[in-house]
Amino acid sequence: MFEDSTFESAGKIKSKSRYWMMVTFIINGSILLLLILIPLIYPEALPKAAMQTLLVAPPPPPPPPPPPPPPEVIKVVHVQSEMMNNQLTAPTRIPHDIKMVAEKEAAPEKFGVAGMEGLGGSSGGVIGSVFGQGNGPKVKAEAPKKVNISAGVAVGMLLQKTQPVYPPIAKAARVSGTVVLQATISKTGTIENLRVISGPAMLQQAAMDAVKTWRYRPYLLNNEPVEVETTINVIFSLGG
Repeated sequence: MFEDSTFESAGKIKSKSRYWMMVTFIINGSILLLLILIPLIYPEALPKAAMQTLLVAPPPPPPPPPPPPPPEVIKVVHVQSEMMNNQLTAPTRIPHDIKMVAEKEAAPEKFGVAGMEGLGGSSGGVIGSVFGQGNGPKVKAEAPKKVNISAGVAVGMLLQKTQPVYPPIAKAARVSGTVVLQATISKTGTIENLRVISGPAMLQQAAMDAVKTWRYRPYLLNNEPVEVETTINVIFSLGG
């Protein structure tokens, strides 16, 4: 026994593995053959989802992009000047016909300032009215209804001035200063629209009472009296 297990038995031990190998090969071959023949004989036995996946053709590839447009060919036209060394040269070819271009005569220019046609003169403006027809009516500028003058100019126009009465309460409180009034001098020289601009409160009413009685020479503009707007300064001093 020991000899058979360790050394070559020289054909003494018989084994059945060869027969089992052949039987196994036949069985496996039969199974493989059945797996191949069943789909061919019974195609409905296959799953439909797998068949659709296998039978559906893939989508066609997208079309290639269009070729780019050909580049524009720019033709360069060489214009040959007829001047050579600042001198005219004879043309290389004679034209078949010569076209005559008729130029329109320009309208005679009129001198003057634009937009002055309606102010008494010709359509040529101011200069056109002087050198042309001078029969238009003369335009006279209208004097403004009211002008502004300074306090110094108003003092020169003063004809009658009443000194303000110093309020006793302001004198007792030692209040002094200048009251600035805004007034309108009418065409006859009287005071209108008198109002206070600045100054001590205790002295404002006394200043307004005095200025209301002042009289001015009418302000003339183009030899006509006009209303003027001016400021009047009334000074209150304790030492005066």
